[in-house]
Amino acid sequence: MTRRRALVLRHHLEDRPGLVGDALMARGFDLDVNLFGQASPTPSLEGVDLVVILGSSSAVYDRDVERAWFARELALIERADRLGISVFGICFGAQALCRSFGGVVKPGDSPEIGWYRVVPTADSPIVPGPWFEYHFDVCTLPVAATTWATTSHCVQAFAIGRHVGVQFHPELDAAQLSDWFGAGGDDARTLGYDPTALIEQTRREESGARERAVALVDVVIAHAAAFGPNATTESAT
Repeated sequence: MTRRRALVLRHHLEDRPGLVGDALMARGFDLDVNLFGQASPTPSLEGVDLVVILGSSSAVYDRDVERAWFARELALIERADRLGISVFGICFGAQALCRSFGGVVKPGDSPEIGWYRVVPTADSPIVPGPWFEYHFDVCTLPVAATTWATTSHCVQAFAIGRHVGVQFHPELDAAQLSDWFGAGGDDARTLGYDPTALIEQTRREESGARERAVALVDVVIAHAAAFGPNATTESAT
C-alpha cells in the first residue's frame, strides 16, 4: 500500500496529534509534525495529501499574532485549497479554517472545558461523542460552510468544500491533557475547573475516544476523497 503524507501543524511543544495521529497512521499516512510559530519557517506542501492543524492558546482574531505568524498559516490554508489538499482543523485549526473562508471568530459567552456531547445535524457523519472541549472562542461560519454538529453554545463541526473543522479535540488522551495542564492551564483553574478530575475523566474516556477518533478520521478521509485527488506540486493552480 502506498503511504500518504499528513502535514501536522502544532503550536506548542506539548501538543501532538495523539489519537488522530494514531488513526491516520493506521490508515496509511506518515506524519510530518511541524511546530508552527514566529520562529519557524512555513512548511512546504510538496507531496502532502492532508494538512492537520491543531489547537493553540492564541486567538485567530489577535492582530499581533497575525503579524507574528498567523498570516502565514492563513496563506498556507489558502494555498492548500488551491492545490486541492484537504485541511482538517481542530479547535484553533477549525477557527482558522472558518476565518480563512470568510467566517467570523469571536469570544464566546462562556468557555467549554471538559467532556461534552454534541448534536449532529441531519445526515451528519459526526457521532454525538462525548468529545473533549477546551475553548473560549466561537465560530460564525461562512455561507459556503455546512454545519455538521453543534452544542447549545456554538458550532462544533463543519465542512467547507473539501475541508473539515471540529471545535472539539479528538486527538486528546489523558497524557496530553496532563501535559497541557503542566504547561499552563491557568485559565481553566481560575474558572474553577479541577485539572486532576478532568485528567481522570479523560483516562476513563480514552478507550471510547480512540474509537471515535478513528471514525472521525475515516470521515475526513472519505470527505476529501469525494473531491478527487489533489495536485502534486506547489506550483499547481
